[in-house]
Amino acid sequence: MIYLLVGAAGMVGALLRYYLGIFAGGWWDYTFPMGTFLANMIGSFALGYVTMYIFQMKKVPSMAATAIGTGMIGSFTTFSTFSVETVNLLTHSHLVLALIYILGSMFGGLFMSWAGFTIGKQQFNLYKRKGV
Repeated sequence: MIYLLVGAAGMVGALLRYYLGIFAGGWWDYTFPMGTFLANMIGSFALGYVTMYIFQMKKVPSMAATAIGTGMIGSFTTFSTFSVETVNLLTHSHLVLALIYILGSMFGGLFMSWAGFTIGKQQFNLYKRKGV
């Protein structure tokens, strides 16, 4: 059953990333791969948040938590596309953009994960204080 849940959630995450790429491509017509960058930043925040808030509340069954974290968010974010796009920037001599992409993804992803974690922890602490 868990395989079906992770697979279904993975399809949702992959489709969300695909549509985000289309959306970003509609308003971002530059060499920098904004669609993948946004997906990775949003996904980093989302995983930090749901890990510290939603899953800590214990109102989400463990199979659903796995489906959301591994399936949906895992397929929404993408290291492989980030890697290929970085190599593409480098092979087309966009060295500064590649460096910005690498550093922005690395530090931005860590920051967004920390922000989601911190906000989720604060909300969970409020939830616990209310005694719900």
